[in-house]
Amino acid sequence: MFFDDWAGVIRTVIVGLLAYLALIVMLRASGKRTLSKMNAFDLVVTVALGSTLATVLLTASVPLVEGVVALALLVYLQYAITWASVRSDRFRALIKAEPTLLVHDGRPLEGAMKTQRVTRDEIDAALRSSGKTDLTQVKSVVLETDGSMTVIPR
Repeated sequence: MFFDDWAGVIRTVIVGLLAYLALIVMLRASGKRTLSKMNAFDLVVTVALGSTLATVLLTASVPLVEGVVALALLVYLQYAITWASVRSDRFRALIKAEPTLLVHDGRPLEGAMKTQRVTRDEIDAALRSSGKTDLTQVKSVVLETDGSMTVIPR
């Protein structure tokens, strides 16, 4: 239950080190965009990378080379999709969400808030983070594509 043999431990250390190094090299080679603030698509890829790395580490039936190929495939797909979204407005619209205006001229836009499932308390927290105390001090609050809120002062 707690320990099978040293071979499994040694395999985990060696494969873990090599898979981790391979992932770091691939992420560095794919550019800064792969590690930028995440939107929904980026989050899915990041979770998939973590899951794949864990599978390679802990499943003896998955050879290191197959695991590295799986990691490389995910990094390549991330690179290809971001490359295509930069070059095609249609593709970008398919993949990326648009920012949503939640407050305009100091007034909350209730419909947008409901659609985006944002509460007034969350908007108030964004105001406080930007050094504002209430909506009369802001022109707009925008829900960005990565889920963060931008407060635009008057």
